[in-house]
Amino acid sequence: MKCLKPTTGVSKGSYFLIVCAMLLFLVTLPMGIQAQDTAGDTEAAAPATAPAVQQGETRLIDVILMGGIWMIPLAALSLACVGLIVNNFMMLQKKKLTREDLLPGLLQQLAQRDIDGALQTCAANPCLFTNILEGGLARITTDEILPANIQQGIDQTGQAQISNLIKPVNYLSNIGAVSPMVGLLGTVSGMIKAFQGLSLGAGSNAEAMAANISEALVTTASGLIIAIPAMLFYFFFKNNFMETLSFINAEIGRLLNALETGAVTYIPSDHMNDEEDFEE
Repeated sequence: MKCLKPTTGVSKGSYFLIVCAMLLFLVTLPMGIQAQDTAGDTEAAAPATAPAVQQGETRLIDVILMGGIWMIPLAALSLACVGLIVNNFMMLQKKKLTREDLLPGLLQQLAQRDIDGALQTCAANPCLFTNILEGGLARITTDEILPANIQQGIDQTGQAQISNLIKPVNYLSNIGAVSPMVGLLGTVSGMIKAFQGLSLGAGSNAEAMAANISEALVTTASGLIIAIPAMLFYFFFKNNFMETLSFINAEIGRLLNALETGAVTYIPSDHMNDEEDFEE
């Protein structure tokens, strides 16, 4: 039997986006650290020069740096989240997975028992729908049509295809679960540092205490900021994918009915450009 290539995988564009975003983060982070150090030196050299101008101005890079080393895994998770969202939007479009425009022709071919023609149509137009159908039709090796064998091929091929396609969606769920934990770990780390400073008599150093508490709060907020959209998009993509699978199952059922009965009982009107009747 022909080995079908899975209609899945993270798209090259998503990989490119993740790499570019990561390089941008790695380039801007040292610049932000250097700018923060320079600003600290300037304030130390001239403490009396316009202190009100600097007060209350906080840049995004400064907030990120407050989170400390825990912002590195959180940044990686955020980049992966963005890349997966873009990938799923590109790969899980219903029109790409179903190729509804092929249905009228496939119905005619199967009603006429043109198995070779249907297999050629599926091979020339690879997508989730045609790959699943091809996996079932490839089980027809004789003139006798055995519905049980066809259904077994459809089930096996469908499971492999769906399992690969759903992986990038499930990764979003993993990110949504892991990000708050990483943020909580940063929170615990910041609070440990704060209480350790208190135990060593550094309670009078408000700046050190504020830095530790900021690390705790920033990492917590960052973990939630990543997790919330990750979970929202996870359910969005999952629900849409389930609807697409329901459509594919219904259409494959009509195709198999046309194969067994030799009659075209259904032609989606949206796919027809004229009023031609295909009823036999």
